[in-house]
Amino acid sequence: MGTDYNLKLTLHLIYPGTYSSAWRTDETDASDLVSPEFFVNAARIAERGAFDAVFLADNLMVPDGFEHRVFYALEPTITLATIAAHTSHIGLIGTISTSYNEPFNLARRIASLDHVSGGRAGWNIVTTADSLTHLNFGLQQPSSREERYARALEFADTVVDLWDSWEDGALVGDKAAGRLIDPGRVHPINHAGDHYRVRGPLNVPRPPQGHPIRVQAGGSEGGLALAARHADIVFALLHTVDEAKAYRKELDRRLIAQGRQAGEVIVMPGLVTIIGSTEEEAKRREEQLWNLVPIRHGLNRLAFILDVDPDSLDLDAPLPENITPPRDRSKIFFEKTIARAREGKLTVRELIKVQGGGTSHRIVVGTPEKIADDIERWYRADAVGGFNIMADVLPSGIEAFVDGVVPLLRARKLFRHGYTGTTLRDHLGLARPASRFSTPAAKRRGQSTLS
Repeated sequence: MGTDYNLKLTLHLIYPGTYSSAWRTDETDASDLVSPEFFVNAARIAERGAFDAVFLADNLMVPDGFEHRVFYALEPTITLATIAAHTSHIGLIGTISTSYNEPFNLARRIASLDHVSGGRAGWNIVTTADSLTHLNFGLQQPSSREERYARALEFADTVVDLWDSWEDGALVGDKAAGRLIDPGRVHPINHAGDHYRVRGPLNVPRPPQGHPIRVQAGGSEGGLALAARHADIVFALLHTVDEAKAYRKELDRRLIAQGRQAGEVIVMPGLVTIIGSTEEEAKRREEQLWNLVPIRHGLNRLAFILDVDPDSLDLDAPLPENITPPRDRSKIFFEKTIARAREGKLTVRELIKVQGGGTSHRIVVGTPEKIADDIERWYRADAVGGFNIMADVLPSGIEAFVDGVVPLLRARKLFRHGYTGTTLRDHLGLARPASRFSTPAAKRRGQSTLS
């Protein structure tokens, strides 16, 4: 059973909220897409509720149908550094793709964010599978799924080695001896793999957390392998308690195979919340948001998940029977969408509606008590360690959660009353790892000093 006061909560921080029509509501403005004040304000509300972290997703292109939909514009680490300057405790998790970056640059950016925030940084490790991004990087076609995940594993291994390349205490600042840095505690990593060759060391001292928190979605076979090797948190796509328990069991099996401990990774599914003071008010809010959804956007988003032509889908008919899984896009999103449609016997229009106009994550509509009941049921069943809260509209959705749901979670001994540490690792209850180069064996291998 979930431990008292140990529930984890993060805020999925996206302009202007998770529901695809949120940008059309009266409380939002188009300029919020690139407004640092918007992101800072939402983060500060989440910090008032003692959330573990804010979570920023990302993309590296302007998507098809952008005139109808929200996309990620501001670069995550710059946005999170801005949030860091206006907050004091909340963690800062940014999405950065291994498909279109280099390990050294990424390791430096996340280490820098960890330093400037006092140890609050996290990296959401993703690969990029859409059909447009490669065209922004001079490539003729995107990589296959197998290639993406092989690259991602080596990429993440290299980033961790770079974070480890400075031992604790390497920055000595001995003014009398005229020695700023102890060179015996700074190490090249001499990585030579199938995808990268990186000498190192990093030009940033060891991050305050040792390793900034690593996050993965862990849905596909490749994602599960990456999560088992690297993740501290998994932001999973899960719709039922039984499904979550089965996922936890499989992830634990893989963790043990990697030499890690069962339960070591915190499972945190996405949870979309639409909150009202009464059930009627919540349902009215949902209906208002649904009525504002540009139906073409919902259709295009669904077609992307299914990897089909949007014009092949009849809004008022069920999904075609002959849809096959995509070769290189997310199979987990595909499978969950197909299952939801078949089990509910939904038309395409109904499917778009139950997915909030475009999200594939679970949606709960109701009072704060209903939201708290749902969270408690999942947590007490040991199905999850917490949730990535995906408020329908920001900032009102997160205000309703912090002011209405959080007090109930505290009264039920599920969620803490405040922060007791300073780093994101402190919030999550995770130990700070030592540098692998600090062991005598590593030094004997000739990796201990710069040449």
